[in-house]
Amino acid sequence: FLDPPGVLPGEVEDVSRAVGAPAERGPTDLRDLPAFFGKQSAPRDYGKYDTALLAEVNHAAKKSLDAIVREARRYRDSGADVIDLGCDPGPAWDGVGDVVRALRADGFRVSIDSFNPDEVDAALAAGAELVLSVNGTNVEHARRWHIAYPEVEVVAIPDTPSDSDSLARTVDVLREIGIKYRLDPILEPIGFGFAASLGRYIDTRRRFPDAELMMGVGNLTELTDVDSAGLNVLLAGFCQELGVRSVLTTEVINWARSSVKEFDLARRLVFHAIREKVLPKRLEPGLVMLRDPKVAEQGEELLQELARRVTDRNYRIFAERGELHVFNGSVYLRGTDPFALFAQLASTDPKLDPAHAFYLGYEFAKAVTALTLGKAYTQDQALRWGFLTVPETSHRNPGERPV
Repeated sequence: FLDPPGVLPGEVEDVSRAVGAPAERGPTDLRDLPAFFGKQSAPRDYGKYDTALLAEVNHAAKKSLDAIVREARRYRDSGADVIDLGCDPGPAWDGVGDVVRALRADGFRVSIDSFNPDEVDAALAAGAELVLSVNGTNVEHARRWHIAYPEVEVVAIPDTPSDSDSLARTVDVLREIGIKYRLDPILEPIGFGFAASLGRYIDTRRRFPDAELMMGVGNLTELTDVDSAGLNVLLAGFCQELGVRSVLTTEVINWARSSVKEFDLARRLVFHAIREKVLPKRLEPGLVMLRDPKVAEQGEELLQELARRVTDRNYRIFAERGELHVFNGSVYLRGTDPFALFAQLASTDPKLDPAHAFYLGYEFAKAVTALTLGKAYTQDQALRWGFLTVPETSHRNPGERPV
């Protein structure tokens, strides 16, 4: 059997230096070689974007400073440009200034998400640069904020989501004050005016063609029973086409726990697609997470041929056409129940030791997961989960490069 180039040990950088030319690691499956050699190179400038990404630390007042800094660092590592401190209604948060100063000292840009003027005052004094949000109820506070901190910017929202005229009145006041602002017409959850709220973003862009717009996507990603990646791509595309140049997201509910990274990848994908007028397809594999872009199968004839050629006692495992296939030089078994297959193996292989049994069980678990979700399974390799994939070291061949 031939080893595919993608699993060979060593680093491609060493090859590049040795031959004096760029080197690239090939696929881990020989069947992918034709597509690999025929593929187009990734666009050299892919990855650019022009949408700022704000990540909210929810209920920040209830968290310790260390917990907030850890969360902020995780968001920054995931691509966030600004850390938004989400405050709760009620008494002012006494520690907001200390938190903002600590974040600024760690290199973060900070926004304050509060309608309490005392919290906003303390945050701005400590170095926050953006206030979420102002409307008809608190817009007059923007006057003294602008005097004290001329570079501070505010986010204007309607008094109620459906009242676009109230947003226009707030804009009039902000223009008179001279403070910088961006507009957020408010994205509503599905069932509570979602479609109409998208329409208001379009109407706001028409009404204020030169204004900076912002969208908070959490009302969809956090409040809809669906993995968040697809929603993030869809909303990123809407924002890119409409010129919404800042987005606020968060990671509270478990199915949205990687939303910041998802939107970071999504903004790059849609920026390239719209700028280059190409489909957002086969550009960003990191966002294809639950299922795989392609699931290749050996087919019945080839599996039978492989089984005939194998003469050693090492087991080969495949998952395709709804079944697990396992064989070595003396046995070929197939079926849908991994427990039944293992029982058959144990009855036919007296030399099956605990370590090998554990290995087979681990590989069977991956194979069943692949069959369940429509993913590709390759023995001794990690299942592919987009940007969440964790490379796996082969415990059958410990010296191999993790794949």
